[in-house]
Amino acid sequence: MYNDPRFKIAVLPGDGIGPEVVQSCLLVLEVLRERLGGISFDFRQLDGGAGHYEKTGAVFSDETLAECRKADAVLLGAMGLPQVCYPDGTEVSAHFDLRMAMDIYAGLRPIRAYPRLPLVLADKRAVEIDLVVVREQSEGLLSSHGRGTLEDDRVRESMVVSRQGSRRVAEFAFELAGRRAKSKRRPGKVTCVDQANLLASMALFRKVVSEVAAEHPEVEAEYAHGDAIATNLVRAPWDFDVLVTENALGRLLADFSAALAGSQSLSPKADIGDRYAIFQPAHGSAAERTGQGSANPVAQILAAALMLDWLADQHAEPRLAHGARILERAVDKAMSAIWPIDFGGEDGTAAITRAVIANIRG
Repeated sequence: MYNDPRFKIAVLPGDGIGPEVVQSCLLVLEVLRERLGGISFDFRQLDGGAGHYEKTGAVFSDETLAECRKADAVLLGAMGLPQVCYPDGTEVSAHFDLRMAMDIYAGLRPIRAYPRLPLVLADKRAVEIDLVVVREQSEGLLSSHGRGTLEDDRVRESMVVSRQGSRRVAEFAFELAGRRAKSKRRPGKVTCVDQANLLASMALFRKVVSEVAAEHPEVEAEYAHGDAIATNLVRAPWDFDVLVTENALGRLLADFSAALAGSQSLSPKADIGDRYAIFQPAHGSAAERTGQGSANPVAQILAAALMLDWLADQHAEPRLAHGARILERAVDKAMSAIWPIDFGGEDGTAAITRAVIANIRG
């Protein structure tokens, strides 16, 4: 790890609105630097994504991967273009390929509501939504991406779940729940989501999670099948704290929960391994909105806050954690004063960026 207070960040702006929200985020981080007492960032912008694949036949170069591995963290914009696909018909997904190349196994999706913005649920308690979905990302069903076997008119793909993969993501989830409980943010509860009633792979996942739960008696553990969790998320999403699950199921639950909380445009994500971590917005590239100035940069900015928290832990640097709290509070205040275009308002990328910056300085 680097001891230099200038942290090296690999930046892949990506596709569609990705470069626009990344530019907003970098402006915000430059202003935040003024409050971090000597800490600064060395941003190295790199090529990668569906557009890069369309031009070169590769989602990113070997040089880009090497730079990502040398950096302290990787910051991605939105990735993917629906019309750009691999020969097997699946969409080009640079973020997926980067995760696999860097052995990233824990997908972190924090989801919370903002009281002033419209919510899907009529119940007033919906403003209390504050949960995290933790996905295992090195195996599961989605690890078959690019590996499907075509047999006449049938494609065969496999679900892979291992004890090691399940254990490390379960430990990540219980440690996260413990930290959230200590901060008084949430009660400290992990919900294991699976289909152990139908799939042996999921039964193994549940067994390993229960073993890890026994090692964390300070954190409550519960177990439920995916269909039941989907029902309960609609009924009372404010009751959940940390949900841990398999790759494909986790992706569905995270996107579903973000929609209940208001919008994907407010949802960041962190992909974390033992050595490397990648941070990006959870929303897509929305190529049809490119260049219109309407993209909401909040998810990208909150992804940067997750990055600062991770860097703070990696480098024992509390000023970075303080910076993450400044970003979160600035977003909270901005969201109480503006009305984003994606919620039917008039505030686009520039207006939201200005509002966040004003609250950092103020």
